[in-house]
Amino acid sequence: MAWDDGLQGIALRIAQTPDSPLRVMAGPGTGKTFAMRRRVVRLLEEEADPNRILVVTFTRTAAADLVNELHSLGVPGCENVVASTLHSFCFALLSRREVLEQFGRVPRPLVTFKTSGVLQFEAAPLLEDLNNQPLFGAKRDRTKRILAFEAAWARLQSEEPGWPHGAVDQQFQADLLNWLVFHQAMLIGELVPQALDYLRTNPAAEELRRYDHVIVDEYQDLNKAEQVLIDALANGPGQLIVGDKDQSIYSFRHAHPDGIIEFSELHPNTHDEVLAECRRCPARIVRMADSLILRNYPPGTAPRLRAMAGKPEGEAHIIQWPSLEDETHGLADFVISVLACGNYGPADVLILTPRRRIGYAIRDSLVQRGIATHSFYHEEMLENDGAQRAFTLLQLLVNPEDRVSLRFWVGLGSPSWRKGEYGRLRAYCDEENLSPWDVLDNMYKGIIALPGTNGVLARFKELRGELAAMEPLVGNALIDYLFPDEEGFQAIREAALLVGDDAGGRTLLESLRTAATQPEMPTEGDFVRIMSLHKSKGLTSKIVIVAGCLEGLIPTIDYDQPQAVQQATLEEQRRLFYVAITRATDILVLSSTTRIERKLAYQIGVQVRGGGQNVRTIASRFLGELRPAAPAAKFGPEWVQNGFRE
Repeated sequence: MAWDDGLQGIALRIAQTPDSPLRVMAGPGTGKTFAMRRRVVRLLEEEADPNRILVVTFTRTAAADLVNELHSLGVPGCENVVASTLHSFCFALLSRREVLEQFGRVPRPLVTFKTSGVLQFEAAPLLEDLNNQPLFGAKRDRTKRILAFEAAWARLQSEEPGWPHGAVDQQFQADLLNWLVFHQAMLIGELVPQALDYLRTNPAAEELRRYDHVIVDEYQDLNKAEQVLIDALANGPGQLIVGDKDQSIYSFRHAHPDGIIEFSELHPNTHDEVLAECRRCPARIVRMADSLILRNYPPGTAPRLRAMAGKPEGEAHIIQWPSLEDETHGLADFVISVLACGNYGPADVLILTPRRRIGYAIRDSLVQRGIATHSFYHEEMLENDGAQRAFTLLQLLVNPEDRVSLRFWVGLGSPSWRKGEYGRLRAYCDEENLSPWDVLDNMYKGIIALPGTNGVLARFKELRGELAAMEPLVGNALIDYLFPDEEGFQAIREAALLVGDDAGGRTLLESLRTAATQPEMPTEGDFVRIMSLHKSKGLTSKIVIVAGCLEGLIPTIDYDQPQAVQQATLEEQRRLFYVAITRATDILVLSSTTRIERKLAYQIGVQVRGGGQNVRTIASRFLGELRPAAPAAKFGPEWVQNGFRE
């Protein structure tokens, strides 16, 4: 097939223009992947060296899909195109040049997540060990410094990534790196700053002249350090960036929607193309989405997204239920009804919720009705204390010398993570050039006496007993031991069971660590998928259900922040909802409740009114912003009684 077969209009211009740099503003479902792929096909058909084409994607799955699609088209050399996420690219670069080894770094990822603005799990003892009060501030302040370090200290789009300027940030970076080097670990976000620093200090590096064509997808989700790294690599005749300001949803990584807007200011003679015709969604859903996202713009702004000519109106429902239980069972009944019609299978149903508690309830209701269902809250699968403890045991079973896991284990159960005792242990390790495991093992055997470390030694003795019990276990027996079928273990157990029933500890650990640090959705599997709104980025589904559309959840805003920060958060949350509803190709259901249990509301952050055990909730303001294209809201029980009709 020739590269221009069936191409016309904007897609043809994107694929054929030799202009560089080329910026494509592409709304959801507008065919950007199709146009990018054809551009690569043209380059290959014109005998461009595939090894000199770099395609940067947001997910590993997207990179693999690109190569597979090119291969299916029979394009010679497509398997040699360099398609990768930016983090994977940086890891390969640093490994190939032995940069990490030269600086004494070990690419063992620190497994962590953020709750209430504070890094958790394996970062918890790190934050405590960095507790240099009042210099570095409280835990939330230390977390912000770590995230700034991962962004090469470019907190704002206007800042230049590089070395920290202030004395406090410089001291913080020194202490942070000292901890990471000793514990033989890295932060996931370190890879880009490390690679950028390497290229800046090595102008003769082959990578700076290796690529003739650099193509970047989802540019709006890059922070400033990542943008500068792309510029360093794009020294050839062809540079293409593709993205959409309206789908920028990663400010917590210091990504900013203005990054793609300001691209032309930093790159003179930028050739612009705009894809605004949505080929994915029905006409009504497109109008609803456009009404929503225009709230981020001044009145009178032209439409941001329009439906493809000839698209059907589609089906949309806005439903409100008396309670969370009613919502759970009602949505499950709706899924049963659409599957029963024979036009859809479980894989055609995508359920999005802002909190896993709601997602789990819907999943359990579907499973009870015999519908294959999996939830993918991998970013939250280690929030439970028991899951953290079990995951740590698994890591130490595979590698007893894992210093991060050992640090976590010996500090577990102490508000201070036994900082003082561990500090004495670490000092002894430095003096004698021994690992923490060796020192603790010798203490256990009575070979070494280290005063003031009774707590960490007791924890080590318990660890030895746990490892001995796990040693003979494999497959489901190991999973049952570590992750029992109990509350708090559901997400990690579900991820573990996907690995296989005969997997050993190492295989299980590699799969779970990848799921925790680089979570991606499976592209195959005949089951209903349930996940967070963020995880839906890049997905498409015939039926999309967004449950839990309540104030406090959608949107989630910290009202203690300054007004400007609140406004920026509201706009990003609106973009997140926009991403969620534009996943649908056939049917969209938006669901809320009128009441919720007070304790649960407090736990998950729902805004409530009134007193009593079951309190009144407020439907998300975004539902009203979908008008005038949105259908009238319906009462859930009546919707069920009427056969789920519009």
